[in-house]
Amino acid sequence: MLAIIRIGIDPIAFHLGSLAVHWYGIMYALAFIVAYQFGLVPYLEPRGIPRATIEKFAMWGIFFGLIGGRLYYVVQSGFLNYLEHPINIIAVWQGGMAFYGAIFAALLTMAVLARRHRISFWLLLDGGAMFGAIGQPIGRIGNFINGDILGGPSTLPWATAYTNPNAVLQPGFSLCTPAHCVAYLPAEIFEAIGTLCILGILLYMNRRKVRQGVIGITFIALYSVSQLIVFTWRINMPTWFGLKQAQLTAIAVLLIAVPLLIYLWRRTEGRKPSGPDPAGSNTDLPHPESSAADALPASG
Repeated sequence: MLAIIRIGIDPIAFHLGSLAVHWYGIMYALAFIVAYQFGLVPYLEPRGIPRATIEKFAMWGIFFGLIGGRLYYVVQSGFLNYLEHPINIIAVWQGGMAFYGAIFAALLTMAVLARRHRISFWLLLDGGAMFGAIGQPIGRIGNFINGDILGGPSTLPWATAYTNPNAVLQPGFSLCTPAHCVAYLPAEIFEAIGTLCILGILLYMNRRKVRQGVIGITFIALYSVSQLIVFTWRINMPTWFGLKQAQLTAIAVLLIAVPLLIYLWRRTEGRKPSGPDPAGSNTDLPHPESSAADALPASG
């Protein structure tokens, strides 16, 4: 056990009076800032979307993404358990955000925004993919400090053992003490590495100037594949048919959601003639009658 990584960081970064500020929240805020500045703006602004409009899109996307991410985590972690202590539904400082929930909520938000602002849904989807691929690994640093996303016990050199009593460990996991020390596989780091690999693919596709929508659909598909792999290390999660809930979601996304997106893309963006996509032009903003958003059902 001498070779394992011991984490003694207090999940509480500092206090503002009686308010405890957690590293988890700080990492999420940092993820939003970095993803907005280096993902969303560089992708959308050269394609004719004003900065003020991008800020509005980011605000609504983050707002509904957080709600969706938390609610989906509550559902997949056992909703009945939360009914016994309803306050825990909003206890995000303890960790617990399901990225799939954020993706689903963001997709609906982008569909509504695209229709209202007469902007291509596929353009927003691509920008959202860049935002998610950059921000998600940063947010996982908060999970790493918390200790709330772990794999099974391990003695490998990269296994992590938590020594701070404030660590937010899931039921069934134990702190490392002089008398008894158990280290666990850092599943959150595995997921962050997987998303960074996906980001590399998206950046390559962006340099190749692929059509609108291809980056976004690729991100959703590759992220689902990564979840099938990463969740093989996760333990203490509800399972069905030998699979974790997130793996079942990934299969559903790959078999239903991704083919549906491809079908809608082929009916709209895929029918357009290919051509150059010069920076600073507005050619990426289709007329309302050709917008991919029109292929989606209107939202209330």
